[in-house]
Order: sequence, then structure tokens, then C-alpha cells
Amino acid sequence: MLTTVEKVIFLQDIDVFQSISTSDLAYLAAITEEMEADEGRVLFKEGDASDSMYMVIEGTVRLLRNDTEVMTAGFKDVFGTWALFDDEPRMVRAEVTEHARLLRIEKDDFIDLLADHVQITQGVFKAMVGRLRGLASRFNKQD
Repeated sequence: MLTTVEKVIFLQDIDVFQSISTSDLAYLAAITEEMEADEGRVLFKEGDASDSMYMVIEGTVRLLRNDTEVMTAGFKDVFGTWALFDDEPRMVRAEVTEHARLLRIEKDDFIDLLADHVQITQGVFKAMVGRLRGLASRFNKQD
């Protein structure tokens, strides 16, 4: 199991948390749950309620939409990020393809944390806006 310090170090490299100070990441680390999942386990299916975000410590998780692979998540990859901000059902199925250790953040815990720590909210929004700008610039280049 990772210590809080090890979780903070891991979280520093996750793009959506990169604008958050180390001391504030400790609060985030406190609400992350470390879990293990065997090969073949389905973490969630298309249409399931969006209730948590996952980060890969070890192993691989394949994300599929209508049985078509969208991506394979490996070390330090993140999936389910939108679940922290949106109540829409899951758009993909997440299936473990190699025994995995994961960090999981539940939406309710995350929302409670944001309510108490404005600086974390600002850091997360800054990262999300950066993601959206990156997507917008890619679409503008294609025109």
C-alpha cells in the first residue's frame, strides 16, 4: 500500500492535479483509495453511473466503447476523470487486462474536498480549462 507521501508524489504527475500545491495534494491523497483488480475484472460498464476516477499504479486497463478499444491505460494513466464533474452515464467499459493496482477517487469525496479547499478547486479548473483549450486548438488546426 502506498503511504500518503507516495500518493502525493504520484498525484503530482497527474495532469488534472499538476496545478495543485504539494500541501493541498495531501488532502487529495487522503481521499484516494488504493485497490487491486485481477485480469478480466470489469471496473465499470457503458451506461453505469459515473461515480469515480481511476489512476493506474501498475498493470493495464482497456477502455472499450461498443466493444471497440478506445485506449489502454497503463502506468500513471487516468480514466473516468469526467465522472468527478458530470452525472452522465459512463461512455466506455473499463476492463482489467493485466493485474492492476489503482488509485480511485470517489465523486462524493472529491466534491466534499473541493467545497472545503478553494485552492484545489482553482487548480483542478485550471487544468481542465487547459485540456479544453488543447482540444480546441487541435480542432482549429484540422479546419
